[in-house]
Amino acid sequence: MTAPSVRKLIAAPEFGPLVLLIIEIVVFSFLTSRRAASDPFFSIFPSFLSSTNISNLLAFTPELGMIALGMTLLMTAGEFDLSVGSVFGFAAIIMWTFFNTGATSLEIGFVLAMLISVAIGFVNGWFVTRLRIPSFLVTLGMLLVARGSALYITDGFPQRTWNAGQSVLSAILVGEFYIGDVRIYASLPWFILFTVILHYVLVHSKAGNWILASGGNAMAAIARGVKVGRTKIMLFILSAIMSAYAGITSSIRVSAANPNSGDGYELEVIAMVVIGGTALAGGRGSIIGTVLGVLILRVMRNGIVMVGVPGLAYKIFIGAIILGMMVLHSSLERRTGNGR
Repeated sequence: MTAPSVRKLIAAPEFGPLVLLIIEIVVFSFLTSRRAASDPFFSIFPSFLSSTNISNLLAFTPELGMIALGMTLLMTAGEFDLSVGSVFGFAAIIMWTFFNTGATSLEIGFVLAMLISVAIGFVNGWFVTRLRIPSFLVTLGMLLVARGSALYITDGFPQRTWNAGQSVLSAILVGEFYIGDVRIYASLPWFILFTVILHYVLVHSKAGNWILASGGNAMAAIARGVKVGRTKIMLFILSAIMSAYAGITSSIRVSAANPNSGDGYELEVIAMVVIGGTALAGGRGSIIGTVLGVLILRVMRNGIVMVGVPGLAYKIFIGAIILGMMVLHSSLERRTGNGR
C-alpha cells in the first residue's frame, strides 16, 4: 500500500473507531479470560467471546443502531433530534394501545404508530425550517410532548404485550434464528439492510450531496439550487420513523411497552454518532462510522459489567471515549493535512 493510500486510510473518519473497537474486544477478551481463570465463581459464566455473550450483544445493538442511523443523516445536515428516545417509547405505546383495546389488529396498529411518527418528524422539521427555531429547542419540546403523551395514555403503567408471539408482525420484526450457537433476531438483518441503504444514499446518491451541502454551508447550497428546507424535513421524518420502528421492535422482543422506555437514548445515540466520526456541526458524516460507534458503546457496556466494573460507571467511560475520539479525530485531520 502506497504512502498516499495509507494517509487516506488513516484520515477516514471510520479509522479511529475501528481501531478503538478492536482494542476493546482484545482487552475485554483478555480480562474476562483472566478473571475466569482466577475466580471459580466467575468461571461458570460465559466468557466475552462466547456464543451466549455475542447473542446478548447482538440482541439490543440493532435497536439503538437504527436510531443512530437516522440521527447520522440528520446531524450531517447540521441538525439533531432530542426526541428520538421519547418517540421510541411513544410509538410502542400507540401500537399496543390500539391492539389491546380491540380497536385494530397489531399490524394496523403498527402502521398507525408509524404514521404518527411521520407526523412527529414533519412537525419537528417544519418548526426548524419554516419558523427557524433551533432544532435543540424544537425537539426538546417534542421530547416532552411525546413522553408526556405516553405517560398520560397509560397512566404510567406498561402496556400488555404478551400476545405478540402469535402475530405475523412479531416474526417479521424479531423472529429468531441461529447461526451456529449464536442466536440472531430478525432485527439484525433489518439493521444491516437499513445500513446498506442509508450508506448508499449518503455516499452515492444525489440526496447524499444535498445532505452534506445542507450541513456544510446551507446558504451556498440554496444558491446552487439545493432544497435545504425540504431535505431537512425529510431527515427529521426519517429520524422519527427509525426511532418508532426501533421502539416497536424492542417492545415485542422484551415483551414490554413501557412509557418510560428510551429515556436518555437521545444523548447515547448522539454519542454513538459523534464517536463514529460525524461532525456535530454538520457537513461530514459516516454511516459505517456510526455502526462502529454503536458497537463500541455496546461492547463497552457489556465488557465493563463482565469484568466487574459497576454498571453505574458506564457514563464515565462514554465521556472518556467521546473526549478521546475528538482528540484522535482532530489529531488525524491535522497530520493528514485536512485540518482547518
